[in-house]
Amino acid sequence: MFRIAVPRLVLALTAALALISPAGSAEPESSDPIVFALNDWTGQHITSRIMGTVLEKAGYKVQYVAADYETQFADLETGKLTVAMEIWATTGKQNLEAAVATGNVENIGPTGMIAKEEWWFPAYMMERCPTLPDWRALLKPGCAEAFSTPESMPKGFYLGGPADWGGHDEGRIAALSLPFTMAHAKTDDALWEALEDAVSGREPIMLWIYAPHWASAEFKGKWVAFPAYEPPCYSDPAWGINPEALYDCGKPSGPIWKAGWVGLKKKWPGAYRAIAAYSMSNDEMQALQVAVEREGRTVQFVVDGWIAANEARWRGWIGQ
Repeated sequence: MFRIAVPRLVLALTAALALISPAGSAEPESSDPIVFALNDWTGQHITSRIMGTVLEKAGYKVQYVAADYETQFADLETGKLTVAMEIWATTGKQNLEAAVATGNVENIGPTGMIAKEEWWFPAYMMERCPTLPDWRALLKPGCAEAFSTPESMPKGFYLGGPADWGGHDEGRIAALSLPFTMAHAKTDDALWEALEDAVSGREPIMLWIYAPHWASAEFKGKWVAFPAYEPPCYSDPAWGINPEALYDCGKPSGPIWKAGWVGLKKKWPGAYRAIAAYSMSNDEMQALQVAVEREGRTVQFVVDGWIAANEARWRGWIGQ
């Protein structure tokens, strides 16, 4: 009986320790920190800190470093940054493909979110330009003027995203001969402040909006329907309605990917598998953003709430 009881006790203690251990039965493969890039929009901070917090639960060390969206790939190539959690097909595809081609960066797979970025206007502007959202409406007399500011008159005014988002809006205006001027918002927040100010007074506004984002869910409006994007639009002037220019189409849409330094898989294989497993829907992300941007919660408060409510899910990512 004694020989039977001891193994049972050992098994019970082992199972109990596995439940309370932050990393289950596995130990982090390296004590070096996994460095997450933090770009300049709320959703990316939420995504990064959810994943970082999960890895911390598994015993890994994590750091967060502010990084420019377009230039972060150089640091991913050297391993100075380990992970960038949101590379959008809409604006980051070319940079990601170029980084992967170096052999030093890996596309770790989709996040589950689908990106859309485009010119957007409030629904009440259709009263002033009824043939919207067709982009050709913007060429008609009076329509562009309906979107004008005192400085842009008689041309319309378009507020683009921060310059480091890319997006080729200047090229699009030129290629499609749109009677618009434009400026880049200095920050992500500046876009939403301009939108809220305009909507509160039913004032004209045309601006860059992206999804998943709380604004595209909370405000009634439409994206401009430009000619559908195809890859040659960004690489072959002969493609499209203007045979002498690139960007005579709308922005691409598609997955939001995770990207990482190629050494991640070898140095922290458990963390790599967890990052590859991460998945989030547009609706879920937009709800988290609403909590931050509209309800005044901090990013960490929202992340902690998500972690508490989704334990079985994230434990699956880390194999517990």
